Amino acid sequence: MVRYYSIAGLTVQMDTFGRTLEQAEPYLCEKAEPQIVINADWQGLQSRQPHLSKDDAEYISTGQFFYNTLLRHSGFLLHSSAVVVDGKAYLFSAASGTGKSTHTQLWLDTFGDRAYMLNDDKPAIRYEDGAWYAYGTPWSGKYDISTNARVPLAGICFLKRGEVNEIKPFTGSAAAFAFLEQTIRPANAAIRVKLMDLVEQLVKDVPFWQLSCNMEKEAAMVSYRAMSGCDE
Repeated sequence: MVRYYSIAGLTVQMDTFGRTLEQAEPYLCEKAEPQIVINADWQGLQSRQPHLSKDDAEYISTGQFFYNTLLRHSGFLLHSSAVVVDGKAYLFSAASGTGKSTHTQLWLDTFGDRAYMLNDDKPAIRYEDGAWYAYGTPWSGKYDISTNARVPLAGICFLKRGEVNEIKPFTGSAAAFAFLEQTIRPANAAIRVKLMDLVEQLVKDVPFWQLSCNMEKEAAMVSYRAMSGCDE
């Protein structure tokens, strides 16, 4: 059945099933002229990667279709865990297995009712009217931790494990390349140029950070104080 969803501020038309249908339910909206029509070839993906189940192939292919098309609407994904505190979004990115979700859970434990998860795997980021916003999406990882919300983006942090909790600003081309390692890089040359222009603007506008951290609660306060500018 064709349904309509509001995802990252856009009306999305999608005929889906299984895992994707279930995770997209909070994003349902009234029928409207779609800005993105998802026609994902999950069968083709499954034929290339036969270890994938039908549900997983469809979930991955619909996400890839959405995020590739999102670039045409001044947006992209960041493979990250996104937490909101006091109405501002903070994104933590790293290679799989580094501890992104563990770190954002420390934020939830520390800030309680002031905090919630926006998306635990692939939040969308969009540039709208001269400002950057983070969004929850249905493509939210194996535990489906996501909120259908639009939140001002306050900072992006790249994690690595360490014995001591230390955070420092991350700027210039190094920050841009770190971002590009954790997003979709399209095959279409014109869209790649669009991506590079957006990332260049993002690095100028939004603070980037590098965090070396352990898994203790202090790590959340070290990153929060730097990224929020609040001393508490």
